[in-house]
Amino acid sequence: MADNSILVSTAGKSLLADTSIFDSKVSEISKENEFIGSAEEEMPQIETRVILVQEAGKQEELIRALKTIKIMEVPVIKIKESCSGKTGEKLIKSIINMEIKVPYLMIESMEEFEDSDSAEFENIFVVMDFQDAIFNNLYKADCRVLGPPIVLNCAQKGEPLPFSCRPLYCASMLNLVLCFTGFRKKEELVKLVTLAHHMGGTIRKDFNSKVTHLVANCTQGEKFRVAVSLGTPIMKPEWIFKAWERRNEQDFCAAADEFGNEFKVPPFQDCMLSFLGFSDEERANMEEMTEMQGGHCLPVGDEQCTHLIVEENAIKELPFEPSKKLYVVKQEWFWGSIQMDARAGESMYLYEKANTPELKKSVSLLSLSTPNSNRKRRRLKETLAQLARETDISPFPPRKRPSAEHSLSIGSLLDISNTPESSSNYGETPKSCTKPSKNSTPVPPKQSARWQVAKELYQTESNYVDILATIIQLFQIPLEEEGQRGGPILAPEEIKAIFGSIPDIFDVHTKIKEDLEDLIINWDESKSIGDIFLKYSKDLVKIYPPFVNFFEMSKETIVKCEKQKPRFHAFLKINQAKPECGRQSLAELLIRPVQRLPSVALLLNDLKKHTSDDNPDKNTLERAIGSLKEVMTHINEDKRKTEAQKQIFDVVYEVDGCPANLLSSHRSLVQRVETISLGEYPCDRGEQVTLFLFNDCLEIARKRHKVIGTFKSPHGHTRPPAALKHIHLMPLSQIKKVLDIKETEDCHNAFALLVRPPTEQANVLLSFQMTSEDLPKDTWLKMLCRHVANTICKADAENLIYTADPESFEVNTKDMDSTLSRASRAIKKTSKRGIPSPSLVSLPAFFEKRSHTLSRSTTHLI
Repeated sequence: MADNSILVSTAGKSLLADTSIFDSKVSEISKENEFIGSAEEEMPQIETRVILVQEAGKQEELIRALKTIKIMEVPVIKIKESCSGKTGEKLIKSIINMEIKVPYLMIESMEEFEDSDSAEFENIFVVMDFQDAIFNNLYKADCRVLGPPIVLNCAQKGEPLPFSCRPLYCASMLNLVLCFTGFRKKEELVKLVTLAHHMGGTIRKDFNSKVTHLVANCTQGEKFRVAVSLGTPIMKPEWIFKAWERRNEQDFCAAADEFGNEFKVPPFQDCMLSFLGFSDEERANMEEMTEMQGGHCLPVGDEQCTHLIVEENAIKELPFEPSKKLYVVKQEWFWGSIQMDARAGESMYLYEKANTPELKKSVSLLSLSTPNSNRKRRRLKETLAQLARETDISPFPPRKRPSAEHSLSIGSLLDISNTPESSSNYGETPKSCTKPSKNSTPVPPKQSARWQVAKELYQTESNYVDILATIIQLFQIPLEEEGQRGGPILAPEEIKAIFGSIPDIFDVHTKIKEDLEDLIINWDESKSIGDIFLKYSKDLVKIYPPFVNFFEMSKETIVKCEKQKPRFHAFLKINQAKPECGRQSLAELLIRPVQRLPSVALLLNDLKKHTSDDNPDKNTLERAIGSLKEVMTHINEDKRKTEAQKQIFDVVYEVDGCPANLLSSHRSLVQRVETISLGEYPCDRGEQVTLFLFNDCLEIARKRHKVIGTFKSPHGHTRPPAALKHIHLMPLSQIKKVLDIKETEDCHNAFALLVRPPTEQANVLLSFQMTSEDLPKDTWLKMLCRHVANTICKADAENLIYTADPESFEVNTKDMDSTLSRASRAIKKTSKRGIPSPSLVSLPAFFEKRSHTLSRSTTHLI
């Protein structure tokens, strides 16, 4: 049959064969350029119009936006007549862009607009309220309705007015595909679907891979399980309602993490948990985590309990017979749910009783009480002996050797006890770990003391490499993996702060282990062990200082993330319980690199003692020990510099407006002193002032009167707000005199600085009272004078200190110029008379209330 079809334009959803594909702006629909003239098939003449209804016509911002929009999207349908006498099938063929010749029209009611359903016009109605009567009338008439936010958004981005088969208020859920589960009330579901459509969202009845969010009213069902397995965000219904409340905000996106995370369904929603077999501390921690993750805790045996979490290592038999509705699961289900940020499936984590028939059968097979028990005992004995011989050079911890006196002044930090087993079959194995070990080690007929120490060196190195492999494979690689369920557990910078140069350390020590292994297998007393460590000495200098110096920061990052991020806490709990970790925490494993070099140095020193003087390796071992000492000295020096720089950074973060030039490689923080200002300078009398003494300058900061918010870095980290406000960064060379004010009943711990700023013609007097009792005033003033003297290259630091009497000098305090000049003359006069230091001079009465009519030359400090 011939295809007798014509093309017309439509705005009504009734003309769509399947309107679900037009829930939002769909990318599959082809869009042609602006329609001018005739296309492949002849198009009818259509006039495009935008109509502002009632209050929308009074919005000046909306009117200005419409004047900038010249294009709108227009759907084109194809009417296909299948047979005579039947209504033709109407299908969308494409969406084209058409010019808007008239920017807008304004109406107060639908009665004023009689041709709203005319096929000659493509009308878009802009309505302020999507719940009033006029909107309902437009919706029932299948008119295209837009909200003001979508119009403003198009004007801002220079896009045409979009086509949507349903009313579209804003673009908050544009490109989001939603699916719903667990809703029993049809009215509630209809309301949620309608709001999602108004915000540009697409709705799917069945869950598939294209669904971006599952809106769940429960934590059960097939859709929920599939969403968990795919890592699809599972949201509460409140997510849609809260997004609708923010519908008028420009650039608001409902899928943004900072908004959506608040409305994710917590892992233990609708769950009642009980805990069995845990210590009081562990149970309290798990109960707290349960409440944080949306669940509730009940006593063991409560009928309302939905899940019983069992410590499988402590509980061999349940104290009661669980009901069929109760899930009895291992603790791995609990921590796994938190790590995934969704309730895990219980079937994989069900607790099995210790006395199950399967276990009893396996135990009976191992029983030795049979007629052939003697033969089995003999076979078992032979097997154990064989295992003992094979593990002579195994990665498992050997028997500790007696400690000996060593010439190195380094504590014994041998890492051969409580060593976790080698991790395997987890994640991607590092390339340097793929080479199998040679376990067919020939044992010399008579094992020398040198061979014994060399074997121990290899054993500890093998253990150390296994520990590093465990850290990388069990912790670092999973944290760095993309596509984690529930999103990344840690930010990349947090992972870097925790693990640092661990992969580099692993690569170098894997090579050292391989070289030692070859040496042990092909053992000869003349073999040089010192050459192995000299070969990698430069690599050790590169890789160890960055890790060791920032190890404390690594531990702090672990503690902070574990407290702030429940998923990371659960991740650690899951992995630290695995046998590869040997029941050690991540922080305990990470301390091994800190301990390793001193341990190697002790073993090399012990090896040197058992090496004869005529052995060439004697001198080589001395050089190897010396190279390790240099590495450790380099580490200590770098650590000192790192800590000094960290202290300066802490000052910069704590002081708002702190000059950037405070950061300098040659500068270090000497002392921090808390004081109160006694004069009008450097700030108002009575204000709390903090003095930061550096080796070449003095940072003066006051306590902030109002603290505003918190600082958030580009990576999302938050810091406490700066508690201090910068006043002045003063070079120590500007301090001319340090005045030690005598102690009186009314004056305690007071001192003053006589300063000559380069921009001033006269001296400026700064007076303070120390508030901290930890630092004696004498110690502080001597410390200050010593660094001032170092800065100006003077040896007599104590000559800078002068003792002042606040009560014996009477002066008219209304004239600050006279006060300062007389004080300065008094100091010079006593100095000329040769009065020994500390000299007694009279100090201006700066404790009295000063007048505000001060000379300009002395009021300006900076």
